[in-house]
Amino acid sequence: MAGFFDAIDTNRRNSLILILFLGFLVFVAVSAFSMMYDMGMAGFILGAVIATVYALFSYYLGSKMILALSGAKPVAKEDNPYLYNLVEGLALAAQIPAPKLYMIEDRSMNAFATGRDPSHSAIVVTRGLAENMNRAELEGVIAHEMSHIGNYDIRYMMITVVMVGMIGFLGEVALRSFLWGGSGRRDGGSSILVLLGLILAILTPIIAMLVKMAISREREYLADATAVRLTRYPDGLKSALKKIRDGYQPTRSATETTASLYFADPIGKKLTGLFATHPPIEDRIKRLEGF
Repeated sequence: MAGFFDAIDTNRRNSLILILFLGFLVFVAVSAFSMMYDMGMAGFILGAVIATVYALFSYYLGSKMILALSGAKPVAKEDNPYLYNLVEGLALAAQIPAPKLYMIEDRSMNAFATGRDPSHSAIVVTRGLAENMNRAELEGVIAHEMSHIGNYDIRYMMITVVMVGMIGFLGEVALRSFLWGGSGRRDGGSSILVLLGLILAILTPIIAMLVKMAISREREYLADATAVRLTRYPDGLKSALKKIRDGYQPTRSATETTASLYFADPIGKKLTGLFATHPPIEDRIKRLEGF
């Protein structure tokens, strides 16, 4: 069972590197904003203020917006005591506060965790997951989502979503200012800065999205490894992944924005490599077999 400790350390290091790189891209996006308006330090400060306000708003209200967009409804203990007790038991094992439990009325088999920290967290499962998984499989999926909470993946992903949103917003503003001719004077030096700002405005959001997907994939591997440590039974999680693979259905309420949060790819685009939000299920199963 020693293999998952190495997996946890490796994925934490890789995720931290990617987060730092994403922070650098935020700096690049703010610089592009300043260049496009030819405002120097004033433009940089204005861009930083806009980014900060956006970040605070998204950080504190982001999970509520995600739950609303997903159509998730709260589950009371009397509504589903079996699932509720399973979540409470795994939270106790993980030594974190029990997250709130929500359900999406969807036949697909999927789940996700959200929130900004373990004290403000929620686990969401689909009706299909709750009704089609046996106890060991359901425990494996819930342990995976509980691991996202205990590892502060929910904070990582919230920060990632916020950063990518900021980069996209600032890039869009800079790009539109160029198209509308509102980026200031056009003398030689200024034109070079405007051109550089335009290039950054186009490329930075694309790079940021790729980094977001890379972070998502790393955190999925980490949550799988931590779930094994929590349950000490990798076969339950492996069986759940195989059942989702064999009976796959997309989750109707999932969007491009929320896709990276789910246990398995909810959209079903079957993208691989740099453009995938999740590692291939076969790769996840193969890693679990090594524990």
